[in-house]
Order: sequence, then C-alpha cells, then structure tokens
Amino acid sequence: MAANIVLPRHMRVGAGASQELAAVLQQLGVNHPFIVTDQDMVKFGYLEKVTRVLDEAGIPYAVFADTVPDPTVASVDKGVEALKQRDHDGVVALGGGSPMDSAKAIAHLALHGGRMRDYKAPVMSDTQGLPLVAIPTTAGTGSEATRFTVITDEETDEKMLCPGASFCPIAALVDYELTLTMPRRLTADTGVDTLTHALEAYVSAKRNPFADGMAQMTMTAVAKHLRTACNEPDNREAREAMMLAALHGGMAFSNASVCMVHGMSRPIGAFFHVPHGLSNAMLLPAVTAFSIEAAPDRYADAARFMGVATADDSNEAACQKLLQELRQLNTDLDVPSPRDYGIDEARYFEVLPTMAEQALASGSPGNNPRVPTADEIVEVYKQAWDGRG
Repeated sequence: MAANIVLPRHMRVGAGASQELAAVLQQLGVNHPFIVTDQDMVKFGYLEKVTRVLDEAGIPYAVFADTVPDPTVASVDKGVEALKQRDHDGVVALGGGSPMDSAKAIAHLALHGGRMRDYKAPVMSDTQGLPLVAIPTTAGTGSEATRFTVITDEETDEKMLCPGASFCPIAALVDYELTLTMPRRLTADTGVDTLTHALEAYVSAKRNPFADGMAQMTMTAVAKHLRTACNEPDNREAREAMMLAALHGGMAFSNASVCMVHGMSRPIGAFFHVPHGLSNAMLLPAVTAFSIEAAPDRYADAARFMGVATADDSNEAACQKLLQELRQLNTDLDVPSPRDYGIDEARYFEVLPTMAEQALASGSPGNNPRVPTADEIVEVYKQAWDGRG
C-alpha cells in the first residue's frame, strides 16, 4: 500500500535561512503576513531579526505575541480575532512548539471557521488554510514539517490532537543559528523529543520506507550530537546537526505517526503543565520497556542506528542496550521523574484513569507495537512516577 507523504512545499535550510523570509513570502504571493510568536521571542530579539527583513522589503505585517505555553482554545481564538482585524493573506510562525501549534490553528480557523474541537482526531483536516511559513527557534518539535497541531481545551484539561495536511506549513525556514542561545534544559528536552519522534515513527504500525529513512538519520544524529549540544552550547556543528535531526524527526513522525509515549505525554502536559519534550523524556524508558517485546527487531535496529549495539549483537542484547542508553541519556541530561519535577503525588495518582482514557482517545497508543489497555497505561504511568520504569 502506498504511503501518503505530506511535506512543506518550500524549505530553506541552513545558517541564515530565517533571513530569507521576505523572498519566500513574495514567492508565495503573501503580501500582508500575520506573525504569530510569544513574548520570549520579543524579549530576546528574535522577532526584531525577522521583522527587520520585512521592513527592508517594504512588506506590511502585524504581530500577535500573546501565544501561551500549551496553547489553549482561548489563546487561539484571541489570535484569530486579531488576525481578522485586518486583511491578512498569510501567517508566519516564529518560535518553539507553542507558537507553531498556535499559528497552525490560527491559519486554519481563520479560513475555515468553527472551533478547535471540531478538528480533533479522528477528524482529518486536509483542506489548506491560510499559507503558513514556519521559522522554528528550537531543535525539537519538528513542527515546521508536520501535519499536526495540539491545542488544550481548558474546560476539560484535554490536549487535543488535530491532524491533517491543513496543519502542515507551506514553507519552512530552518535556521540553526536561532538555537545557539537555547538553555541546557530546553536543549535537552527538545532533543529527547526529537529522539522520541524518530523511535516512535520507526516502530509505528503506520511506518513506511520514507519515514524509516528519516527516523534512522534522526536517531543517529541525536545519539552523536545531543549531549554535545547540551554541554557545549556554542558548538555549531552539534547545533546544526540537532536542528536537522528535529526536521527529519518531524518528517518521520508526521508521515508515520507517533505512538504510546506521545499519547501518554499529552495528558501530563495538560494536567500538570510539564513541557512536552520533558514529559516525553520522563516516559520514554518506561514505555519502551513495555513495548519492546512486540517489535524486538525494530528496537534492535534503533540501538544499532544509535551506535550502542553492533551487528554482532543479538536482537535481545541490542534491545537491552537500547533500554540502558535511554535511561543513561535521561541521567546524563538530568531529566527529572514526575516525582522529582514536583508534581503532587496524590493528584497524579488520582487522575491516572482519566489520563489513560485521554491517551487512548488520542489514537496514538493504537499505533504502538504493543497496543495497551487503559489499565496497562495506568501501570506505565506508575512506573514512570519515580523513574523506576
């Protein structure tokens, strides 16, 4: 069966790519862009770097800098309202995962209307919204190349996965120089997020040869460069490699889908406001341990891609080496368990059944090599609580 591959139509990749925004907008016929970002991008000068290019090209624009971490229905609706104040014909996303998700939702709703809940999985939104140009400033989400957005319904504390080609940017400007000032914690969390994208795409029930190739490159690069990027933040080789890994990882999971880690991660973010990459990192070893028996050949491949196992190792030995590496990576990157992060223990265990239901409802665990029941998801959450998984 043929795989349906969806990618941005235009990509500029490399140092200084973000400075080509004006040329890309002109190529797309966008004359009045609406820039979606956050206050950090304003504070640290990233927005000014982008708008200066537009000013020099004489392109008028407006800025919406009120996106929030784990974007909500209300924050997206606010952005749509601001966009409609003027005659905007395209959207530019600048920032990490939250501005990206916000911009995708805003570009879609501005053209198609309705509420974000109307577009929640399993609904597939394939009709293009306003043209969207993505400029990522973190090396992790890969959102600049994916056909998903995740928006929190604050009334139900549910992170809604909204899929479809409509949410894939039409253009991506991937400039690793924008990541040189990322702090260690953010570098680590987004880096493990990238690894999770690749590993889950590779073992997903929806995997395909295209996604496999992207996933392999991603796992190899993360294993080689993530620790260096964290420990040597000015190392341009490592920063560039991690930015490319994030892009390739995004291409991998967007065209193969994620699995159980992401399904379980979203509720942790919704209930306890844990950043997405960090919640993935908290869960990755425990979920891999749960899943590995159902796809030992694929997980063994992953160990070999990452250089922690060789062709001479049996699949069983390679799988054990993979688990050891995932746990060691969390240790080396100071990834806290939910307990060590400071999540209230009573509240965590109280909402486990609800989190398990939401994880299953997202559909992602259904792609897992070992498809879990709600009770099994609760048990993995328990194992992850103190890191013993």
